[in-house]
Amino acid sequence: MVKAALGRLRQVTGVPVAFGGGVEGRTGAVRFRLSELAGASTNALRGLLIEPQAGLGGKAASLGRVLAVQDYCASRSISHDYDVAVRSEGLRAVAAVPVVVRGTARAVLYAALRDAVNIGDDVLRGLVDAARWMEQELVVSDEVDRRIALMEGIADADERPSTAEWEAVRLAHAELRLLALRADSPALRAELLGISELLSPERSAEASVRLTPREVDVLSCAALGCGNAEIARRLGVGAETVKSYLRSAMVKLGAHSRAEAVMAARLAGQLP
Repeated sequence: MVKAALGRLRQVTGVPVAFGGGVEGRTGAVRFRLSELAGASTNALRGLLIEPQAGLGGKAASLGRVLAVQDYCASRSISHDYDVAVRSEGLRAVAAVPVVVRGTARAVLYAALRDAVNIGDDVLRGLVDAARWMEQELVVSDEVDRRIALMEGIADADERPSTAEWEAVRLAHAELRLLALRADSPALRAELLGISELLSPERSAEASVRLTPREVDVLSCAALGCGNAEIARRLGVGAETVKSYLRSAMVKLGAHSRAEAVMAARLAGQLP
């Protein structure tokens, strides 16, 4: 994910050097391991462990905002724990920004130039945008991990899941599909939809009912008790579009109401 964020940053801004890394460990002080380099001519920065408040990245993470210096090794506003590596790579102007998810710094991204100049606003905006993109991807990834853990806990139970547990499965199914709609990455979207499919009963090859993905999305929201207006808001479509998908699904399922459609979809293996 850090590599993808750096790629986006360089593509948008054209900055010659970008690097970054994720948080090291799960407990204690937040430290970052620089794992990804883009445009670097040496490996001097690779593997550096960025301590809290140390250097530009450690300070940016502690303050929770983007910081920039015109000449890294000469700056009086930061500590100089990493000057040897920065000097070895030939970097002068450097900017850093933390990737913060729910109040916790999860990664730090850098943009750098080989000249001692002020880093332009376009590069700073691009750096912040890359951090926000990564933040959104981490939110989705965290939610997927949480839902998978929930499902694994139910699957490991020795007895049949309770009604409450089945409702948790159905909620997870609906929310995974909604997360897929918001995912920028086609690969991540496909992965989320694939996980949601695992929550539904297996469908036989001869099954005659084949709902479209959007019809499943609408019915999964309807199964949670959402009205048309709420479904439209969640899916980002108009209320009339929701009605159209509902009518289409009801025809395919031979149902006369949304409640019948949800039940028929479950019996057909389209919904958990």
